[in-house]
Amino acid sequence: MKSIEASPELMLPGRKPIQLVDENGSAVGDLPDERVLRSLHRGMVLGRRFNRQATALTKQGRLAVYPSSVGQEACEVGATLALEDNDWLFPTYRDTVAVVTRGVPAAETLTLLRGNWHSGYDPYEHRVAPLCTPLSTNGPHAVGLAHAARLRGDSLAVLVFMGDGATSEGDAHEAFNFAAVFNAPVVFFIQNNQWAISVPLAKQSKAPTLAHKAIGYGMPGHHVDGNDAAAVYTVVSEALARARAGHGPSIVEGLTYRVDPHTNSDDTNRYRDPSDAEPWRASDPIIRFNRLLGVDESAYAEEADRMMAELRAEMNKDAHVDPDELFEHVYAEPTPRLRTQRAALRAELAADRGEA
Repeated sequence: MKSIEASPELMLPGRKPIQLVDENGSAVGDLPDERVLRSLHRGMVLGRRFNRQATALTKQGRLAVYPSSVGQEACEVGATLALEDNDWLFPTYRDTVAVVTRGVPAAETLTLLRGNWHSGYDPYEHRVAPLCTPLSTNGPHAVGLAHAARLRGDSLAVLVFMGDGATSEGDAHEAFNFAAVFNAPVVFFIQNNQWAISVPLAKQSKAPTLAHKAIGYGMPGHHVDGNDAAAVYTVVSEALARARAGHGPSIVEGLTYRVDPHTNSDDTNRYRDPSDAEPWRASDPIIRFNRLLGVDESAYAEEADRMMAELRAEMNKDAHVDPDELFEHVYAEPTPRLRTQRAALRAELAADRGEA
């Protein structure tokens, strides 16, 4: 793997993704140290359990919706563990495993998907922005924070998650362009799971890889095996270090696959053959690390059981939901339109209760 230079020549990314651990669990490149490898393995195992538990909670009516990242844990965990304490993470709605990996409590992570609040955690405490549902809108927000940090002289980098579908949005273009022009310390991590709901990648882009898009914006692009947590961690770590050192943004594409449906309400049989996912199941990132490290998921079974039991207990509590809170924290001072809407909602709720 080429090291990232301070002022890299903008070379085309390779069509073959960077890989450090192959599908058989054999090392094919320089690996991070064992402590990092075990942290990656642990994070993926806990993340898989979290994905399965959240999906079950959705079926039980405890969550309104859940976009699973099963099979994508190497991207979620590998990229997130590359962050330093002072860095920021800007996730999408599918990146709950990344948020939990960053240290946000599991129940707080799921608040948005439960339908209670736009975010259940303090972004400043964890340095994690709220989960972003509209495609790519977290990109310009992240660039703004990164640019402000650079102007203040703060030493930090910002990691932005987005999917392959998000790269087709205008917000992604604006984020890429502004980041490059202003030399913002941002790393755009594109989880290319090859499906934008039901639209395959081939109908979104003719670029050889999504990492190739970086060339047009004047920044480095890297194409990495998104099911190889070691490769993801290494490439993202170097890109973040480059950003912190003042050398600007990068795009990292993690090639993976969305094994589960888009969300619990999606029927994949309507647009893809079930057999399409089988080669990717065989390339499961956790199985790779089981073979690499000579251990399996049982090494973290007790911790995972405890974590999921705590999550279920929190989800089984009745949430305090006050409709009036919809109007809080929209603006510092409520606008006339917001005040009118709040009054209308209060009157409607009062009528439903039979109040005059």
